Amino acid sequence: MHRRPRASQRRPQARRTLPLLGPAFVTAIAYVDPGNFATNITAGSVYGYLLVWVVVASNLMAMLIQYLSAKAGIATGESLPALCRRHFPRPVTRGLWLQGELVAIATDVAEVIGGAIALSLLFDLPLLLGGVITSVVAFGLLTLQGRGHRPFEIAITGLLAVILLGFAVAVLRSGFDPPALMSGTVPRFEGADSVLLAAGMLGATVMPHAIYLHGALTAQRYQSVRDGDRTRLLASQRVDVVTAMTVAGLMNLSLLVVAAAVFGGGTDVDTIEGAHAALGTTLGRDVALLFALALLASGFAASSVGTLSGQIVMEGYLRRQIPLAARRLVTILPALVVLAVGMDPTRALVLSQVVLSFGIPFALIPLALFTQRRDVMGVWVNRRSTSLLAWLVVGVIVALNAVLLGLTLR
Repeated sequence: MHRRPRASQRRPQARRTLPLLGPAFVTAIAYVDPGNFATNITAGSVYGYLLVWVVVASNLMAMLIQYLSAKAGIATGESLPALCRRHFPRPVTRGLWLQGELVAIATDVAEVIGGAIALSLLFDLPLLLGGVITSVVAFGLLTLQGRGHRPFEIAITGLLAVILLGFAVAVLRSGFDPPALMSGTVPRFEGADSVLLAAGMLGATVMPHAIYLHGALTAQRYQSVRDGDRTRLLASQRVDVVTAMTVAGLMNLSLLVVAAAVFGGGTDVDTIEGAHAALGTTLGRDVALLFALALLASGFAASSVGTLSGQIVMEGYLRRQIPLAARRLVTILPALVVLAVGMDPTRALVLSQVVLSFGIPFALIPLALFTQRRDVMGVWVNRRSTSLLAWLVVGVIVALNAVLLGLTLR
């Protein structure tokens, strides 16, 4: 007769597992950044539930991609950029570094603008001033890393909870249409503009800098772990990734559903400011307030994560590091210029996500290559089925980007 473990035996197991969770929640904030607000609001208001399938497919891809990134970090003790430097010719590494820096800049454009819009909605601050405040707060969050990885992870997870609360209330009040939601899971487009928007949504969901960051976080935390413990660590990371990406996916889906239910089919809303005003009119001022607070939390957290990713890109590809304040200045300047010249902020957000979608293959292809190589991964090399699935994801994303390029240059 088997006896169930006593509570005193189960608690130590939980205490051993919980500290291993966290890296995926830091990277998850990249999947609910202000760029997602812009693309999902536009998708829901213009096309209703049509592009629900893009959110679902992107999130499933994200689960696989982030797990492979975490796995590579645990197996090798190195970030993806560091692996590229070790195994690729120097000219290739330099090119990857340059595109990685462009990705970091495009990321900060979205995050800083999103935070600036939120501060404008909440306190009627000028956008440029809001962008500066967002940058300063994000830098303050980064300083928590000086106290160890846990305080930073807790702060980012807390901001993620604020976003989740805002979205949950909005969904409950929206009165969405379940049959229409289910019909939106069938893949289809309606014209070239829907393809362009789908690519932007993909860029807002599968984030290149999140791929770089995740492997670096697991490599830093578990570098000194003995080989015998790595299998348990990989199991914990599967839990971490699935949980965090599910939360992020539900947030993205909630935003599109609210936009489709409240704005679709009659209400002309294609800006974040317009969405905020319409939410206040349709669902109440409290929902509009929570929406603005969620956007602010997203801007603060995602901007700090984006800057950290930029540091990892430079350190991995070039083995060089610049002071965090200088790194912060380099990546936020383009965003502040966009705000200073008066460019439409929502349009800038959507375009930044399109730029990010072009950066995805340069992170995905090396990740798929390295995780299928036994000389790199050792016993933790991908199974053949996992590698086939990874290459299928790469093929879909590259093909969609090729279509996007053709439509953009037409």
